[in-house]
Order: sequence, then C-alpha cells, then structure tokens
Amino acid sequence: MSEEEMGVLVKITSAGTISIPKQFRKYMDIQKGEYVKVVLRGDQLIVRKVTIS
Repeated sequence: MSEEEMGVLVKITSAGTISIPKQFRKYMDIQKGEYVKVVLRGDQLIVRKVTIS
C-alpha cells in the first residue's frame, strides 16, 4: 500500500478531536479503549499504537 493510498481526509471537531478511520484501526489492530501515541515531527502528526502493561 503506497502513502497516497493510505491518505484519508478527516475533520477536526470543535473539541479538537479526530476519528481514526475504521480501515486504519483494522489495519493497525487498534481496539476501543486502547492507547495511541501522537508524535509531532515537523509539520506532521504521527499516530503510533502503544501497549500499556
């Protein structure tokens, strides 16, 4: 899957939140209640799956 194929437009809510699209959650195996880490790199936000033990 190329980067271009993985791009999806999402809207920021008035509370400043976004939704991770279902196909991305499925691909990354991210379930409700799990955590992700958001990293700022230049002009990019990177979302990474994390495991809290």
